[in-house]
Amino acid sequence: MLYRNYFKRIFDLSLSLLLLIITSPLNILITVVLFFINKGKIFFIQPRPGKNEKIFFIIKFRTMNEKKNGSGELLADNERLTGIGKFIRNSSLDELPQLINVLKGELSLIGPRPLLIDYLPLYDDFQRRRHEVKPGITGWAQVNGRNAISWEEKFKLDVWYADNVSLKVDLQIIYFTIIKVFNSENVNSSETNTMERFYGNTK
Repeated sequence: MLYRNYFKRIFDLSLSLLLLIITSPLNILITVVLFFINKGKIFFIQPRPGKNEKIFFIIKFRTMNEKKNGSGELLADNERLTGIGKFIRNSSLDELPQLINVLKGELSLIGPRPLLIDYLPLYDDFQRRRHEVKPGITGWAQVNGRNAISWEEKFKLDVWYADNVSLKVDLQIIYFTIIKVFNSENVNSSETNTMERFYGNTK
């Protein structure tokens, strides 16, 4: 409980600050490249539910453009994913700005990934338990399949983490995350598509 309630925050602050310093040249380079490719739009900012379903704004590097069809609707994700965006996403570099969310106390380095606000009314009591802990940049579900596993499996893994937060588990997740990032494993459920939408237990 000491780690969960106190030391985890110290761990988050120390490591995220160190990572921001180490990756600052890379962050600057990505910012410049995206500024020109995306016509000045560098970041993807979206509201997400955090611990106890409190809403915050997640920050990621933008990997898709805003191209629309003749009716003014956005094209499918795979049609808007840019070449550099695909590389940034596959290498998980799009996640780097979330270190700012960690410093602000909205995210943890380790925890269930923050999902869409639209999903909140769809959760059953068990699934909602994923919000008992702070969401994270990476988590137990990410190192056990990420977008390649079903929603049911993902929620079970998220709740397992909520029940088993410890320094040992967090260090294991960091280790496996590093391995998976370097091997580009399970970044997406397919080459260009993200995880399919969650429609609740009725579908």
